[in-house]
Amino acid sequence: MEKITKEVYLKWYEDMLFWRKFEDKLAAVYIQQKVRGFLHLYNGQEAVLAGALHAMDLTKDRMITAYRNHVQPIGMGVDPRKVMAELYGKVTGTSKGMGGSMHIFSKEHRFYGGHGIVGGQIPLGAGLAFADKYFKRDAVTLCYMGDGAVRQGSLHEAFNLAMLWQLPVVFVCENNGYAMGTSVARTSHSTEIWKLGLGYEMPCGPVDGMDPATVAQEMSKAIERARSGGGPTFLEMKTYRYRGHSMSDAQHYRTKEEVEEYKKIDPITQVKEVILDKKYATEEEIKAIDKRVKDLVKECEEFADNSDYPPIEQLYDTVYEQEDYPFLQHKL
Repeated sequence: MEKITKEVYLKWYEDMLFWRKFEDKLAAVYIQQKVRGFLHLYNGQEAVLAGALHAMDLTKDRMITAYRNHVQPIGMGVDPRKVMAELYGKVTGTSKGMGGSMHIFSKEHRFYGGHGIVGGQIPLGAGLAFADKYFKRDAVTLCYMGDGAVRQGSLHEAFNLAMLWQLPVVFVCENNGYAMGTSVARTSHSTEIWKLGLGYEMPCGPVDGMDPATVAQEMSKAIERARSGGGPTFLEMKTYRYRGHSMSDAQHYRTKEEVEEYKKIDPITQVKEVILDKKYATEEEIKAIDKRVKDLVKECEEFADNSDYPPIEQLYDTVYEQEDYPFLQHKL
C-alpha cells in the first residue's frame, strides 16, 4: 500500500467532504422534487470508500455495490456532474437519465452499479472476479453489500464458489447497524457478521469503518491477497449512517441521542483533526478546501438543472435491436 501521507489526508478530507455535501444537496433537491423515487444516502460511511480507494489500483480494479451508490463512482473517476444529472433523470447523466439513483454505472471507470435487488450484486461481484481470473487480467473486484444483504442465500453460494475457485474478490459488508430499519441484533443470531466467512475458511475480520486509515490498511492486505492468488476475503466494516435508510425513512427505530453520539466519531471530523494536529494545513487552507467543495457542488447542481430530459425516442434506442425489424433503427 502507498504510504498515508499529508497529501493523502488532505485528499481524504476534500473527497469525503465533497461526497457529504454532494448528497446533502441531493437531499435538498429531493424535497423540491427535482430528484424522485428512492434516494439512499451515504452520510457517515465515507471512510469506507476513502480507505478502499487508497488501497485499490484504479487502472484495473473493479467495484460493485448495492443502491447506496452515488459517491462511489465519483471516487472511481466518474464526472460528478454526470452523476447529479443522472439522479435528475437528465440526458447528460451517466445512463442518459434512465438509471436514476439506484443504478449509477460506468464501464469506463470499472464501476458496475448500483443494484436495487438486495444482495443481487454479490454473485455478480464473484462473476466479475471469475472473468478477471479466467482472462488473467491481474485485477481485483471489491464487492460491497449492507448488513441486511448477508441474510440472502446468494451470499453463501457466492462465498462457496469464490473459495472453491480462489477468486480475486474482496467481499465487504458495510454494517451500519440497521439494514433498512431493523437492527442486526433483531435479525441475526450472531451480531459479528464477519464470522460468516469462517464457515467457508475464508480470511475474514472486523474493521473500524469510521477511520479511512484503518480501512486502507485492511483493504490493502485483502487486495494483495486476492491479486497474488490467495483468494477472497470477507471484511465487516463497522460504520454508521447519519440519515435514514432512504429519504422516506422516519427513523423510529433509533434515538436522536444515538445519532449524535456517532457523530462524535464522524470520519470527516476525524480526518480534519489529524490534519490540524499534524499541521498538514492551516484553518485558512481548510476554509479554501471547503469553498472548493461548495463551488463544485453548485456546479453539479447547475449542470443538472440546465440539462435536458431525454427525448421520447431514446426509449426505442435502449432495447435490443432486431435485425429483421428495420422500422425502429437505433441511433445510440
